[in-house]
Amino acid sequence: MWDWAIWGSLILVFLAGVAALALLVVRARKAWRDVRYTGRDTVRRLDEITAKAEATADRLETAGDTAELEESIGRLRISLARLAVLTNALDEVQDGVGRVAAVVPRK
Repeated sequence: MWDWAIWGSLILVFLAGVAALALLVVRARKAWRDVRYTGRDTVRRLDEITAKAEATADRLETAGDTAELEESIGRLRISLARLAVLTNALDEVQDGVGRVAAVVPRK
């Protein structure tokens, strides 16, 4: 009498097991592929960093003590001073917002 329910349940369990196994295989393949590509990607990025560092060293050698370099340093100092002022202003705003947020009721 309940044979159809038992067989239906067994088929459902079997299909769920097959689906879980298929998902496991797909995720394992993806993980293996990611592990293989991570090594290659790391080496490639390290090569890029090395090339950029060498290019920077070459530029520093050719720059020497030129007026252009000193002008750039002056602009950099001005930019850093502006950044410090803006950072302090941002900190003040965040402190004010924090005080207001502490008083505002929440659900």
